[in-house]
Amino acid sequence: MTVLEQPGSYHPAPPPAWRPRTDPAPLLPDQEPYRLLGTPAGRDTDPALLKRLHAELVRGRRYNTQATALTRQGRLAVYPSSTGQEACQVAAALVLEDRDWLFPSYRDTLAAVARGLDPVQALTLLRGDWHTGYDPREHRVAPLCTPLATQLPHAVGLAHAARLKGDDVVALAMVGDGGTSEGDFHEALNFAAVWRAPVVFLVQNNGFAISVPLAKQTAAPSLAHKAVGYGMPGRLVDGNDAVAVHEVLGEAVRRARAGDGPTLVEAVTYRMEAHTNADDATRYRPDDEVEEWREHDPITLLEREMRDRHLLDDKEARVVRESAEEMAADLRERMNQDPALDPMDLFGHVYAEQTEQLREQAAQLRAELDAADHEGESGK
Repeated sequence: MTVLEQPGSYHPAPPPAWRPRTDPAPLLPDQEPYRLLGTPAGRDTDPALLKRLHAELVRGRRYNTQATALTRQGRLAVYPSSTGQEACQVAAALVLEDRDWLFPSYRDTLAAVARGLDPVQALTLLRGDWHTGYDPREHRVAPLCTPLATQLPHAVGLAHAARLKGDDVVALAMVGDGGTSEGDFHEALNFAAVWRAPVVFLVQNNGFAISVPLAKQTAAPSLAHKAVGYGMPGRLVDGNDAVAVHEVLGEAVRRARAGDGPTLVEAVTYRMEAHTNADDATRYRPDDEVEEWREHDPITLLEREMRDRHLLDDKEARVVRESAEEMAADLRERMNQDPALDPMDLFGHVYAEQTEQLREQAAQLRAELDAADHEGESGK
């Protein structure tokens, strides 16, 4: 038995390589979510930013309600609403430069729209089409990611590659609290910290992973605390305070761009609607909990601040709502048009140059379609 194995024996200090190399204190998040609206510090916010955030929040809320209505009309196969989370969605889009990349999850269509994506294109995948609906390279928006957290390693890889090439690019990856339980979350944060990749992780903690509450997912003090284990800063912010989210994400983006590595931001928010239109949220959460969060609505909080500062009156609020209605009407009209479908598209985007087998299959399908058309014409 060695000295170290003897019960009650003296254990010498471990060699230097075993000792902690990073002071965790600067990496720890605040004890309470960071807030600005309704505080003295929030009074200094640029009025132009407040007005832009407000217009995008109102537009985003209308976008969510219209998309949800389209599911009931059979125009969308599914829609994961972000109602109640608009502050996170809008802030994530606005803090990025044109050269940066956004990596959204399936619930983050609003963030893609706020970044400039056509609302119809953002819904194409959820309509049940075979493609994502837009060119990711053109818009610097990665495809909407349905599998939980798999977009996070993609964001790290792109950010790391951009840094190696000398490109001044930051990637912002969005994920829900449920996604933090996936292995992809661990792998992405670990590699990002080791490589000091210019990436920002935004966790929208809306309280539930479908029906599983946060308390059954993790015993950590907060999801932001998980950052310490990877060696990156963690920030905890009120996800319904649009100004605070914008500031925290902006600081994280600037830090990443300066070469200081990744940041994990946890935005505490709430999903007001069901998980999707196929979900019954009343089975796992009480109505009074939902009503309590309605009092902390991101639009209400921002409008209260703006009215207190005389930056918003009834006429200005009506103009913003009317603009949002115009967007919704255009979305409704275009989504009610049946898409033009071409079966030959099955072969158009498999390889840059079609293989012999694909050419044979395409010719066979074309012959069958022509025969069906001929039969239809003969039967008239």
